[in-house]
Amino acid sequence: MAATTEDPLGLVLVDVARLLRRRFEKALENAGLGLTVAEARTLAFVSRHPGLRQSTLAEELCVEPMTLVGFLDRLEAATLVERIQDPADRRAKLIRLTPNAAGVVRRIRAVGKTVREDAERGIDPAVIETMRLALLKMQDNILASDDVLV
Repeated sequence: MAATTEDPLGLVLVDVARLLRRRFEKALENAGLGLTVAEARTLAFVSRHPGLRQSTLAEELCVEPMTLVGFLDRLEAATLVERIQDPADRRAKLIRLTPNAAGVVRRIRAVGKTVREDAERGIDPAVIETMRLALLKMQDNILASDDVLV
């Protein structure tokens, strides 16, 4: 059941995020990329932050390290990422995209853009920007709280 105008902001945010994720998942499936939302998110994140340690990547994506290993195993098998030894610590692995990933990342971004545009249809761009800034402020407020683990 979808959130309504009677629901508090937090519930509406969670519901919209759930619906966006479902829509993105379906759009990825229709695009024929053969990726899960989590794998697509991992590729997109690595494209923006190349060369992160595997442990740091897990933290940034808010997933357990073993969960990330599964994503990376599948992405590596598809020749989209590679794990290279960290020159500063032989035990650590750095994650970077392979040249094969460039086109896939472009397609992921295009799918995401279409999903966002569909969700934002009929909303004034100034309102979208105000919402974005308000949500970023909420994020800052939450992260500034002593009892939040990120």
